[in-house]
Amino acid sequence: MKNTSKNNHPEKNSNKYNKSLDSKIYSKNTNSSKTNNRFSHKSPKNKDAYKLNTENKNKNNFSNLKTRNSTYKSNLEALNKGQGINKEHSNKKNFDDWIWGKHSVFEALINERSINRIWCTSEIFSSEKFYILLKNLKSNGVLVEEVPWARLSQLTFGASHQGVVLQLSSSKTIPLEKLIDISKKNSAYPIILALDGITDPHNVGAIIRSAEAFDCKGIIIPQRRSAGLTGTVAKVAAGALEHLPVSRVVNLNRALEQLKNNGFLVMGLSGDGQLSISKFHEKTPLVVIVGAEDKGISLLTQKKCDLLTRIPLKGKTSSLNASVAAAISLFHLTNN
Repeated sequence: MKNTSKNNHPEKNSNKYNKSLDSKIYSKNTNSSKTNNRFSHKSPKNKDAYKLNTENKNKNNFSNLKTRNSTYKSNLEALNKGQGINKEHSNKKNFDDWIWGKHSVFEALINERSINRIWCTSEIFSSEKFYILLKNLKSNGVLVEEVPWARLSQLTFGASHQGVVLQLSSSKTIPLEKLIDISKKNSAYPIILALDGITDPHNVGAIIRSAEAFDCKGIIIPQRRSAGLTGTVAKVAAGALEHLPVSRVVNLNRALEQLKNNGFLVMGLSGDGQLSISKFHEKTPLVVIVGAEDKGISLLTQKKCDLLTRIPLKGKTSSLNASVAAAISLFHLTNN
């Protein structure tokens, strides 16, 4: 019994000691960990670093939020601006002289309304109902353009156009042959004005007004690269369009050849002209060509001219507005 008791006692003591030791070690490690944690948070150096990191994090979050808000605001402003532009354009566009839709356009065509321009899809142009009418109008100087469906929707701001859109003219145009006959009947030395590449309707309207005021016998405008006889042109012309015949030709250069064959002298206005217009005194039927201010008369049209004249300028200004140049030229030519 004593032996057994002695043998067992050391084992119990040993287990007790081991548990006590484990407990002390665990307690020591735990306290050490807590101490280390307390040290890391309470240390002035680490506390400043922690505070700096927190401030940077908050600053970055604020910066990102500010950037997102700024981007959203910019996108919203751009969207509103774009919608405003579209709305402004749609409000400013005057559709008083526009007709669209198959039935409406067809009625305008068969009733021989004055037409400036037609846009249509290839299906409409080649259809049995429209083909002959559109072909005849095209040969008489009306600009007929085959365009995609999307282009028509863009022109009409999404209206139900059915593939055809028409713009009426403020005045009827006449064939070139008829203009030549009228001009020669009314004057021994008629002056006809031809416009080359003048696309601004305000310039065209002002030229028509000056031409009628200086007793010009007619105006020639090409089918392309020129403003048509729109409502704006008529308004700027201030009634002169009602008293001045206008011929719209498919090809300006071919029209000039026809005028030459009928006894007209073709004069072009150019800043590089060799002859001052104030020194031109020849008495003859005359065609005066006026080009756009920026480009002037095209090179091909210049080759068709019998002479190029210039307006003598004394100041530092190198060129004149097309309507002003036309008015000055007609003043000199009608007073010679």
